[in-house]
Amino acid sequence: MKFCVLTLFPELVQAFFDHGMISRAIRQGIISGHTIQIRDFAQDRHHTVDDRPYGGGSGMVMKPEPLAAAIGQAKKNTPRAKVVLMTPQGELFHQHMAMDLARSETDLIFVCGRYEGIDERIISRYVDTEISVGDYVMTGGELACMVVMDAVSRLIPGVLGSSESFQSDSFMDDRLEHAQYTRPENFTGDTVPEVLLSGDHGRILQWRTQSSLERTFIKRPDLFEKNSPSPQEKVILQQWCNRLEALIHG
Repeated sequence: MKFCVLTLFPELVQAFFDHGMISRAIRQGIISGHTIQIRDFAQDRHHTVDDRPYGGGSGMVMKPEPLAAAIGQAKKNTPRAKVVLMTPQGELFHQHMAMDLARSETDLIFVCGRYEGIDERIISRYVDTEISVGDYVMTGGELACMVVMDAVSRLIPGVLGSSESFQSDSFMDDRLEHAQYTRPENFTGDTVPEVLLSGDHGRILQWRTQSSLERTFIKRPDLFEKNSPSPQEKVILQQWCNRLEALIHG
């Protein structure tokens, strides 16, 4: 998969491409990532990319001409790529969307807005989809597009060390991931659950399922509304509730 990011601050995104999991996947040729400086396509000697909004108001709006030219340049390298605008007005990003994007194997061109946003004519003519990473506003789309690229990349075969690495992640089945422990076995008096030291893979799997359900019930009960507990999960939750009740009442 190819990622192309249209931005006024390519150095921010390039640092993302140059480190960690993403960097390794790029070196291995599994994905590719590059940036395009929108300012390079400005039409005046001052490289102006913004102007005052028609109708008045505070702030500035990104001009359509540089953005259209930058998108056109990106399309030359990936003509079938999907153009994605990072905006608070877009569809809220979630794990299942990341899975769909990873499965589609469609190259992605990200448009990172700044200031008060971009000219609406760019959205209506060039943008295929709008994505939001949350109901809040940031100064630009760069951080948001990195979130999307990171979440999508780790689902592409070969990017992580093992295909099992993401299968138990939070939200993969609308459940939170189970609790995790590592060495030392005893940390300031808190010990690792005995079952994880037993070597009994059946018991460990059962414990992890129970831990996942408990954490979901406590931290994100709304996820049960999206995906109701199965009969087996209901039994595990009921057993857990019974133990809690016994502890409370002595």
